[in-house]
Amino acid sequence: MKSSNSKYLRKPEWLRTQLTRAQDYSRVKSTLENGSLHTICESGACPNKGECWREGTATFMILGDICTRSCRFCNVKTGKPFPPDPGEPEKVAEAVREMGVKHCVITSVDRDDIPDGGAGIWAETIRAIKQAAPGTTIEALIPDFKGDATAVQKVMDAGPEVISHNLETVRRLTKEVRVYANYDTSLGVLKYISENSSIRTKSGIMLGLGETEGEILETMDDLRDAECQVITLGQYLQPSIHHLPVQKYVHPDDFNRYGKAAKEKGFRFVESAPLVRSSYHAINHVQ
Repeated sequence: MKSSNSKYLRKPEWLRTQLTRAQDYSRVKSTLENGSLHTICESGACPNKGECWREGTATFMILGDICTRSCRFCNVKTGKPFPPDPGEPEKVAEAVREMGVKHCVITSVDRDDIPDGGAGIWAETIRAIKQAAPGTTIEALIPDFKGDATAVQKVMDAGPEVISHNLETVRRLTKEVRVYANYDTSLGVLKYISENSSIRTKSGIMLGLGETEGEILETMDDLRDAECQVITLGQYLQPSIHHLPVQKYVHPDDFNRYGKAAKEKGFRFVESAPLVRSSYHAINHVQ
C-alpha cells in the first residue's frame, strides 16, 4: 500500500455528485448538543447522515469521542479518553425518545483503558433505550473487546436486535489499516454471537484500499463461515492527508457485481454501493 504522502486520486464525477446530497438538520443537531452526545454520523464525516436522519435512523457514539486506537482510515480522534459518563445511557435514551428515532444504531470508540472495554456501559445504554423508547429497534455496532467473550456477552444479554462488528478490510491489509485489530479475532466475535444467540450479525468492509477481487470474495466467505447474515460494502474515502490514501475508486458497476456475489453466498441483507456505510439502510436489516 502506498504511503499517505502519495498523490491524491481525483474523485470520479459520479462520486463527487453523490457527495453533495448530505443535509444539515438543525433540530437533530440541537438535541445532540444539548445532551452533550456524539454521533458517528458527524465524527466519522458520513456522507449519508441527511438521508438516515430523515428516515428516522441515527447512530450514537457512546463512551466519548476519543479512541484508544489509531486506525489509519478513521476520522475519530485518538488519545487518552475521559472517564465514562455514568449518566450517558439515560442521556442517549432520552435523545432517542425525543428525536422519535425508529431504529437506533449505537457504536463506540475503542476503550482499551477500561477492563471490560466499556461493555457494561453498552449494556446499560441498550436497556435504557428499550425502557425509554420501547418501539425503537437497536443495532449495536461494537468494537472487538479484544475478543473477550464475557464482554461480548454483556452486550448480547441486553438484547439488541442486531449486533454488528466491521472487518473493515481484507485479511492481508488488516494490520496496516486497523493497526491494533486482528482479523481472526473479529471473525471470532461474530461467530460467538451467531453460535450463542438468535441476534442477527452484521459486518462491513471498505473497498479501494488495495484489495484484490479474490480477497473481497474470500472475505465474504470468511464472514459466511462465521454465520454473519448482513454485509455492507462501500468506498473508502480518505478523511485527511494524514490517513491512508485511496488506491482505487471502485466503479458502481463493480459494487453491483460484488453485491450480487454476496447474495449468492447466502447473506440475508446486502448493501453495496460507493457511499454505503455501516449504518446505511440499517433499519431494513432488522426485518
